[in-house]
Amino acid sequence: MFNRKAKSTIDSLIGVSASIKGDVHFKGGLRIDGHIKGNVIAESGTSSMLVISESAKVEGEVRVAHLVVNGEICGNVYSSELLELQPKTRITGDVHYKALEMHSGAVVSGKLTHDQGISAPSALKLLATTPVPQIAQTVDVTPVSNKADKEVDVTKSEKVAESA
Repeated sequence: MFNRKAKSTIDSLIGVSASIKGDVHFKGGLRIDGHIKGNVIAESGTSSMLVISESAKVEGEVRVAHLVVNGEICGNVYSSELLELQPKTRITGDVHYKALEMHSGAVVSGKLTHDQGISAPSALKLLATTPVPQIAQTVDVTPVSNKADKEVDVTKSEKVAESA
């Protein structure tokens, strides 16, 4: 009821017997069952979905909003919305994601980086313009007495201090 995923339609299919050498650009939904030797890139700024099935292999970079993987990717992955890694997923490369769902059995050989949707230069600019709050610190200098303090005779040093 509450965790429903956005419904996306698959507009295009690359079949299991298809082999493509070169980059693939798409918008909408794409399912890959075959082999692609090149980058797979969704049109930026659009709601896009890519499904890489169990029989599929992509050798190249993948950039898409919503990515569902149950096959193999050799290259870096950039998912700007949701990344679903199903049990037979094999990724060799760095993975950048906003939200991640990873099933038992999925393997990623690379770095996982959570992308919060803010670019590094914007974050640095934000940090540079944010005022640092002033923190007042109070230190308690009240002497703490213990058994050893009670045995020390301080009257002589007090008399010396008074006479000076």
